[in-house]
Amino acid sequence: MAVMTARSRSGSRSRISATALAAGVTALGLFAVTGCGSDDGAGDAGGGDGLDVVASFYPMEFLAERIGGEHVEVSTLTEPGTDPHDLDIGAQQTARLSEADLVVYLAGLQPAVDEAVEQSGAEHVVEATSLTTLAESGGGEEEHAHDEHEHGEEDHGHDHGDEGHGHEHDHEHSEEEHGHDHDHGGLDPHIWLDPVRYAEVAEGVGAALAEADPDHAADYERNTADLTAELAALDEEFAEGLATTETDTFITTHAAFGYLADRYGLHEESITGLDPESEPSGARMRELQDIAEADNVSTVFFETLISDETARTLANDLGLETAVLDPVEGITEESPGADYLEVMRANLDALREALGAS
Repeated sequence: MAVMTARSRSGSRSRISATALAAGVTALGLFAVTGCGSDDGAGDAGGGDGLDVVASFYPMEFLAERIGGEHVEVSTLTEPGTDPHDLDIGAQQTARLSEADLVVYLAGLQPAVDEAVEQSGAEHVVEATSLTTLAESGGGEEEHAHDEHEHGEEDHGHDHGDEGHGHEHDHEHSEEEHGHDHDHGGLDPHIWLDPVRYAEVAEGVGAALAEADPDHAADYERNTADLTAELAALDEEFAEGLATTETDTFITTHAAFGYLADRYGLHEESITGLDPESEPSGARMRELQDIAEADNVSTVFFETLISDETARTLANDLGLETAVLDPVEGITEESPGADYLEVMRANLDALREALGAS
């Protein structure tokens, strides 16, 4: 399997230019491993005239469909409503990967997908984390050190429109360091929840489609530019909407929103770490109670695809509100929007209300 490196290390929100995309196509070679998955019936097998693209889970599917447009037929390994972290890959799905014209996935999130991609011998593979930078996870029990992040009264309600917005994350990692540890290796794979990083991934997916199907390269380039412009607008909406808040701390079920928090000058505290199925200790729950009181937290957020029991228990114990903050790992009837952009805007509304944005 060839390895494609189209990494962008810029944290800026500037639109991806045609020149940059062309350079990405030239540099293309093609990649490796991960995503979020489904069951053996996942997606419709390719069979039409379009480029046959297999995506590991919804955020990769969204990019492939938006950039590929009429020239692609996209199937996904992760069925709607399936928690991607729980995916099992069967022989039929592995065979689908080997037959695909292009595989788009994200390494380090689903061990089953990582292994299936390796076993499939797929020729054209785009691995999303190789297109941007990864950071160490924070906010979960296993890495939590609250005194490093404490916020004095003078910090609450400050303007963080520039602080933490559009800057390069402090913890960059070289390509060989990230994306291949089935236990995440302490690195956060939730890059799609930062519109800036997600746009960098979109650029690489567009370049990969252009290489796999050069006859339609101009269309892929145009669609990539359109999508990255939409993501830049989304980024601006978050920056402006969260510029001034009464508190900058929010509590979530699992540590999915670290990149979003870092981008917009917020601080995520999660009940569990990167693994949503892990159980928090009693000490962690007591710690969260202290954090909620000290940082004027009003809301405990839960998710649509995993149990809300622990989040509701914590909220009830503290007399706090509950609300949905969706990690956009899949779209169902319960999702607060019909696609990535709608769900992210619903997330922005939920954060603004919970944080007391003005």
